[in-house]
Amino acid sequence: LFVFLYGIQIHSQEKNISGTISDENGLPLPGVNIVEKGASNGTQTDFDGNYKIKTSIGAILSYSFIGYKTEERTVGKANNISFSMEPDNEGLEEVVVTALGTKRSSYKVGYSTTKVNSEQLTQSSNQNVVRTLSGRVSGINIKNTNIGVGNTSRIVLRGNRSLTGNKEALIVINGVISDAKTLAGLSPNEIKKTHVIKGANGSALYGSQGSNGVIIIQTKSSKWKLPKELKKVADRHQTNFVLNENREEYEKIEENQFENVRLRPLSTFSIDVDKASYSNIRRMINNGQSIPPNAVKIEEMLNYFNYDYPQPTNEHPFSINTELVETPWNQETQLVRIGLQGKTYLNEELPPSNLTFLIDVSGSMSSHNKLPLLKSAFKLLVNQLREKDYVSIVVYAGAAGVVLEPTSGKNKDEIITALDRLQSGGSTAGGAGIELAYKLAEKNFKIKGNNRVILATDGDFNVGASSDLAMQDLIEQKRRSGVFLSVLGFGYGNYKDSKLETLADKGNGNHAYIDTMQEAQKVFGKEFGGTLYTIAKDVKIQIEFNPQKVQAYRLIGYENRLLADEDFVDDTKDAGELGSGHSVTALYEVIPIDSKSDYLKSLPNLKYTKTQMNNEHEDELFTVKFRYKKPNGAKSIEMAHIQNDKLSKPSDDMHFASAVALFGMQVRKSQFSNNSTMEGVVNLAEKGRGQDENGYRAEFIRLVKSYENIK
Repeated sequence: LFVFLYGIQIHSQEKNISGTISDENGLPLPGVNIVEKGASNGTQTDFDGNYKIKTSIGAILSYSFIGYKTEERTVGKANNISFSMEPDNEGLEEVVVTALGTKRSSYKVGYSTTKVNSEQLTQSSNQNVVRTLSGRVSGINIKNTNIGVGNTSRIVLRGNRSLTGNKEALIVINGVISDAKTLAGLSPNEIKKTHVIKGANGSALYGSQGSNGVIIIQTKSSKWKLPKELKKVADRHQTNFVLNENREEYEKIEENQFENVRLRPLSTFSIDVDKASYSNIRRMINNGQSIPPNAVKIEEMLNYFNYDYPQPTNEHPFSINTELVETPWNQETQLVRIGLQGKTYLNEELPPSNLTFLIDVSGSMSSHNKLPLLKSAFKLLVNQLREKDYVSIVVYAGAAGVVLEPTSGKNKDEIITALDRLQSGGSTAGGAGIELAYKLAEKNFKIKGNNRVILATDGDFNVGASSDLAMQDLIEQKRRSGVFLSVLGFGYGNYKDSKLETLADKGNGNHAYIDTMQEAQKVFGKEFGGTLYTIAKDVKIQIEFNPQKVQAYRLIGYENRLLADEDFVDDTKDAGELGSGHSVTALYEVIPIDSKSDYLKSLPNLKYTKTQMNNEHEDELFTVKFRYKKPNGAKSIEMAHIQNDKLSKPSDDMHFASAVALFGMQVRKSQFSNNSTMEGVVNLAEKGRGQDENGYRAEFIRLVKSYENIK
């Protein structure tokens, strides 16, 4: 009887419960409904996600918000109940928001995790740790009162949204509560690990002090260890940031091997005009970083440079060029160069453009080499637009929205003003952005014009459809609209090369990586037409080697562009696009019929099949065929070129292309580099430097020398 009466007394004790409710990214959720089950007692969270409710011990509080799973919490002895709500992906059908004149589309709410590379702290040009964190952590906002290593900073993890009170994040260094000024005084080299617990999740560790987020620093010299409670909270909410892992992603490359001509006389692949790999590698070398082998795409390195290919003189949109020389790094093989040169059109000759800028403004884009660089780069493009060209701007973070309706190129100030207003923050709903951008591009489609979406991002999609496969499925659906795609990559540390390349490949487009304004000038200035205007699509190459002249061959690069031989004549198979003024270069290493090579493998004797030689083409080394479609066409056009077996003296372009390919092979640690040296690469490049009007070849030579010193 005593226990029963005591229980009734405890249950009837009233108390005030307060807390903060946040979303999956630690940002406050205003308007969350909090109701005591079985009673009429209830409240809502305010603008900062805070709430207070009077209830009793043992009562069950129900928390509900559209797009999130309903949560229940039992009131105990604690006076604070704070947590992050979990998105309800299945329950959310559609949300349409209109705010501040910005249109929002339907989107799927997802989940975000970020990791930061330790090199980003130690290699940053800014030795202030607090400033270095800016852009590394989604949702972080840092304001500085002066300049210098020991400056005073104000750190807000949930965004500077509060209407009242101090909403700075709590800073803990080696277990002791500290401040931003002390953190700013630390050298990046002193820091071992940094954990960031966003939003109300910090309350579980530090009570109300941590309700605005916690930044926990562990230095290398300290013997203090991270508490088990921290690991539990971080694991449960999956919001920990460990500064020892690079989140850049590259598709795995399996290097092409030598193929025996008797078994496989045909080599088939799609062209690739992408150049992102070279500028990305240049960025790594300039930053003194190691280069992941899968980041090295030799075809993109080759195609970064211009070669002295002639303009087409017939009805086809490109010229065909071939060259045969001795391989500089192997006396037993020969090197074949195949080059396509697209017809160059002047800006005034191009058809009117319907351009949709699709810009990532999520929290990961806040660093100086992302959104700020992006804005400056796009202004170069805007300044070249004509009155008949129209631009729309779509942005995406946690959702997607239109910030500029179609605007004529004559109103450049209006377009540039819209760009200047863009700010970063929030998660990354890339799929929703793509959906909205294509919808807008299709709505304003120009039948005889250039319809194109230009996506600019670091590729770190984390809301809605975000995997490489999901992105591929989405963009394959969208390309049927007739809208082409250009993909521009920015930044480092979380750069998703594999995702961006997939989008460009499957979206009838091209992919470039912009690391500097110099590169932006190259992409949007010197190569303006090629970046924006397609002159031939689904361009495929097929080479048939003559078994009387060639024992084996190896395509250098293009590993992720290989096609089945039967795909060459299949017009339903997608391939690469060629833009105005673009060139494509491919190299084959071949083993002549009278050479011996360790790369040749013995073949088994065939019982049912006999290979007969055709003696009618004794002087031909190979025949190369090309198939392409006109930009609006559905049926491919074929053209062919024959290469004889006469060796020639290497041209300057052949010397330089050989140097670029050899450098790529060495960085990838290729088995076919034949113990060549960096000095050999430099010598080849010097021979092929030529006039080098823009200095790109000289820059390559400097990069090779720099890499030799840091590798």
